[in-house]
Amino acid sequence: MTTGALEQFRPVLMTAPVATVGMLPAALATGVGTDVQRGLATVVIGGLGIATLLTLYILPTHYLVLERFVEKRAANKPAAEEA
Repeated sequence: MTTGALEQFRPVLMTAPVATVGMLPAALATGVGTDVQRGLATVVIGGLGIATLLTLYILPTHYLVLERFVEKRAANKPAAEEA
């Protein structure tokens, strides 16, 4: 699990900022017809930021806590209940 998180760190960290930088002109545009474009770009940029945080930090931490909980529960289970 830790190995998978480490392997995905660089690709996720490179993909999200590049897509965010690509959407910045649409988010900062001012002119005729940019009302919808600006709102959509803002949502996409926010979603990319949240997805990056989830993928790199929150989900691996959650899985680690869950794995430790399951291992602890399995270790405390009496041998009679396993059969």
